Amino acid sequence: MKPFVPHPTVDSFMAFNQKWIAEFKTLRAILSTLELTEDFKWGWPCYTVNKKNIVLMHGFKEYCALLVFKGSLLYDPKGLLVQQTANVQVGRQLRFTSVADIESKKEDILDLVRQAMDVEASGKKPVMKTVAQFDVPQELTQRFDEQPAFKAAFEALTPGRQKAYLLYFGQPKYAQTRMARIDKCVEAIFEGKGLND
Repeated sequence: MKPFVPHPTVDSFMAFNQKWIAEFKTLRAILSTLELTEDFKWGWPCYTVNKKNIVLMHGFKEYCALLVFKGSLLYDPKGLLVQQTANVQVGRQLRFTSVADIESKKEDILDLVRQAMDVEASGKKPVMKTVAQFDVPQELTQRFDEQPAFKAAFEALTPGRQKAYLLYFGQPKYAQTRMARIDKCVEAIFEGKGLND
């Protein structure tokens, strides 16, 4: 087994006195027993195998978590993996509220992370929802009917860009807000840009 090599940015992160720091240190100690490479991505400690993301530590107001990137593909008989929102297709969280909570689940954490490593090594890919399986807000359908060129521009986008827009347009509770979001993105869609481009 290769030795665990601490990442200097994670060392700095762990030295900063912040909420969940004791829990992060406990998780790091557990993960250091596996053949993972420690990295720092998106502002959080991330653990990889052959540069492929396996898990990411992150903190929230009510809990800290290990995000298991391909968590939907794991066998989880205890139901420990949580789907953050209905729109998250693959990633799953292992949530914790204390060091004791983490320590009591140590073997489960190790089992699930080992599974995640095996899934990555196998090359197994999750089945993703197609664009056709996403809800199209009524306001967008109306805009498509009024402006066929806009519909053609939307359909010319990559599936990932289409999905991002559908989620963004469909989130607001009020029709007026949904319409405002569509209006704001028309130019970018005509330019073939994604939501975050």
